Amino acid sequence: MDPYTYFLSIERRLSPNTVASYGAEVAAFLNFLDGKPAVQCSAADVTGYLSARSETLSKRSQAHCLSALKSYFDFLILEGERKDNPCDGVDAPKLGRYLPEVLSVEEVSAIIDGVPQEKPGDIRDRAILEVLYGCGLRVSEACGLLISHVDFEASFVRVVGKGDKERLVPIGVPALDALRLWLAVRPEPAGPEFSDLCFLNLRGRRLSRVSVFNMVKHRAMLAGVRKEISPHTFRHSFATHLVENGADLRVVQEMLGHESILTTEIYTHIDSRTWQKAVLEHHPRR
Repeated sequence: MDPYTYFLSIERRLSPNTVASYGAEVAAFLNFLDGKPAVQCSAADVTGYLSARSETLSKRSQAHCLSALKSYFDFLILEGERKDNPCDGVDAPKLGRYLPEVLSVEEVSAIIDGVPQEKPGDIRDRAILEVLYGCGLRVSEACGLLISHVDFEASFVRVVGKGDKERLVPIGVPALDALRLWLAVRPEPAGPEFSDLCFLNLRGRRLSRVSVFNMVKHRAMLAGVRKEISPHTFRHSFATHLVENGADLRVVQEMLGHESILTTEIYTHIDSRTWQKAVLEHHPRR
């Protein structure tokens, strides 16, 4: 497993989270083989494994699992351990169109405005929520946000996303004000490695993704929002509300850091009436 994860992180430059998830999927598959060498397994072994897990995995999770196994066998081919990839003969499950959970503007406001501004932890939580919704950041991007990457004068944030790709994202006044309040009460960093990190836990260390997940669910519950949400829901809501209000899809793509416009197009499903109106108003034969 060590050479494989090294290959993913160094040669393919995948994110640590992707490397960890791929490694876990492959380790589970090797355990399923019960001692049978991976160089000897066939497509039947792969389909048998996916079938055994079909009751506990969604179709999307099964597709992710197959992608991890395909990557592992490609690695074995590169290493000269195999000549073929047994996953090539395995069909991925048909996923259909994924429609993300989206909050209304009122629900977003209820969650954010419901956070009191008395204790440092509350001030930090509101700043995180403002940044998640105001900039459309992934949870890992918010946890890794550096103070030096926030330009308070120009109202921009430099974000380091997947594959260490950087992008500039505008940041509005509510998020900037929330950040200023947080930085005024931010605890002393526990070490020099945390000195430039924007969001710290109350012990002065890096805030974990799990902590932000739990915080978002807790704040939503207190606000009376009963939807099944996560930090990513604020990113979906950010993009959807921009599209609904007429933002150019290419602009939204750049702000989200999507490589393909096809990934961003998922947000056009939310309010087709907005796009219908735009087409009918601007068509030459309207």
